[in-house]
Amino acid sequence: MLKKNAWYRELSLSTAVAGFVAVLVGFTSSVAIVFQAAQALGATPAQTSSWMWALGLGMGATSLGLSWWTRQPILTAWSTPGAALLAATSGLSMPEAVGAFLVCSGLIVLFGVTGWFERLMDRIPLAVASALLAGVLARFGLDAVLTVRTAPGLVLVMAAAYLLGRRFWARYAVPGVLLAGVVMAALQGRLHLEAVDWAWAAPVWTAPEFSLPALIGVALPLFLVTMASQNLPGVAAQRAAGYRTPVSASLSVTGAAGLLLAPFGGYAFNLAAITAAICMGREAHEDPARRYTAAMAAGLFYIALGLAGGAVVGLLVAFPRELVAAVAGLALLGTIAGGLNSALAEPEHRDAAMLTFLVTLSGLSLLGIGAAFWGVVAGSAALAVQKLRKT
Repeated sequence: MLKKNAWYRELSLSTAVAGFVAVLVGFTSSVAIVFQAAQALGATPAQTSSWMWALGLGMGATSLGLSWWTRQPILTAWSTPGAALLAATSGLSMPEAVGAFLVCSGLIVLFGVTGWFERLMDRIPLAVASALLAGVLARFGLDAVLTVRTAPGLVLVMAAAYLLGRRFWARYAVPGVLLAGVVMAALQGRLHLEAVDWAWAAPVWTAPEFSLPALIGVALPLFLVTMASQNLPGVAAQRAAGYRTPVSASLSVTGAAGLLLAPFGGYAFNLAAITAAICMGREAHEDPARRYTAAMAAGLFYIALGLAGGAVVGLLVAFPRELVAAVAGLALLGTIAGGLNSALAEPEHRDAAMLTFLVTLSGLSLLGIGAAFWGVVAGSAALAVQKLRKT
């Protein structure tokens, strides 16, 4: 048995690339929303850079720490729906927003320490959790297919690299896809490196202020969307992949990171689902016991992003949108298939699983809460009706 300080001996090219792809997908898919959120709160350029510093370090430190401690691939992320909520906010000052961030993180710690959220997750059957995961990830598969309309040459070359990779060097299929995409994009002149700002990020402290409007209008909604739209599918992704991670402890750690980094722009941290699935699939490593190193590699990349601030974010944004979408969709194919297989394995749970899958895939949003939550509600309702019918 390896000692805990020897994790790097289990690191491989495939896990390192899986970690990089997870960070690439996570940042490029939603970094613009985070910038919009900071601007909506009146952030200065220095404060916006501080946000990237805080978010990068928070995600990196929590991903590294939790994955090293549990020897399981636990990847954390910023709250994307939370950033969208903040971007739509008006009339709120940055100090009031920081106060709301602290309250939200405190609530996350509360739900972690008490175990309330974990007890709720224990009541969700594996079929529903697997269908939820498949529904969340299937949209990325569809997006990858749709990019053929705008970049057929790039995407078809990447698809060919994936198929050949799965046939001849399955463990390195995703690295091959990424390499093929970068080379093809460079040949097409679609790598835009000229706008990269080579500068280090620096933390900027904002003293919090607490107000009732910020508590009701920001803190509570931010907490609800982070738990329902982020942490819930995050736990579902872990369990569908066969990992029994300590949910309560993980929540407590992400909440504590928010309490520490909120004054610098770390508005909310949560368990990742989509990017975590990249680190938990067979493409990361054939041995499930070694996939945690993919999450640790992602943690290191997150820290690099935080320290380098705008420079590294600029590098990621330099990749064509179609390249990112294709890499994400192809990297998640195996996980989507595995989720559907687990969801439909037991006949008595198939109706509930399909309802969960379809509602989640639809992208439905009600009351400011995303489709992942409503997918679980639909599946749980179907199970409840089935039990009534049998009794």
